Amino acid sequence: MTYDVVIVGGGPAGLSAALALGLARKRVLLCDFGSRRNIAAEHIHNFVTRDGSPPSEFRSVGRDQLEKYPSVEVREARVLSIAGARGAFEVTLETGIVVARRILLATGMIDEMLPIDGFRELWASSIFQCPYCHGWEIQDRPWGYLAGAEASSLTLFALQARGWTRDLVVFSNDQFELSESDRGTLAAAGIRLETAQIARLVSRDGKLEGVELKTGTTVACAALFAHPPQRQVDLVRALGVELDEHGYVRIDPARRETSVPGIYAAGDLANRQQAVIFAAAAGTQAATLLNLELTTELVMSGVL
Repeated sequence: MTYDVVIVGGGPAGLSAALALGLARKRVLLCDFGSRRNIAAEHIHNFVTRDGSPPSEFRSVGRDQLEKYPSVEVREARVLSIAGARGAFEVTLETGIVVARRILLATGMIDEMLPIDGFRELWASSIFQCPYCHGWEIQDRPWGYLAGAEASSLTLFALQARGWTRDLVVFSNDQFELSESDRGTLAAAGIRLETAQIARLVSRDGKLEGVELKTGTTVACAALFAHPPQRQVDLVRALGVELDEHGYVRIDPARRETSVPGIYAAGDLANRQQAVIFAAAAGTQAATLLNLELTTELVMSGVL
């Protein structure tokens, strides 16, 4: 059997793409394997009709809705490799080989944990990336923002975070120097700056309580926002698709196709603006473009 599209990854982007392609009567195989990236997150936010839903519920409902469409198949299967070319890809699963006319990558990204004592243990329970996703429950509490090595967007993120709390500290962790202009902006907004290196994160019962600096000072902190480095999964790197300067898959914005003909990408692996609703929208967009291309091809070749 030849599938029209094999989708790699069963998160919001993959599920949304499978739904759109199922509605379009395309033969789809959705492959999902392993734990989800936001496994420690308790709720989804900023997604109309799904606000406050547990991520596991989102996936379960998504899979249930796909059952209505007989041309869509979902498998708990790891994709080991992808070979071949546009129109006839050979996708090797742990259970065997399938053939696909197109590939849609929706694998997400892997977050690299920072080498700070306590960071890994508190990731996604007290350390977050997006205030839209996690800010509501912890509003008006002491927040920290661990700025990355690039300070270009530091003040913008910090000013945005002030909408949720008046008690905000920016930690530069002795990684870079802020300009006088940025220091002045933070001070004018009532945002404290700590430049000393972080020694460890202090927690109790799995929740952050403070950030201990190597100076011996501990700054009270109930939530820490950070954007650690991310990397592609092994499969994406093995495919040799072109990445941008930040490590995200470069796609043609008009077609959602990667640098490898016939392989498309949607969701977090191709975008630093990462949220469930963004990934779902990207999956639908990619699927509609894929459907148009496939339908035209199949009609003109006499298959349809």
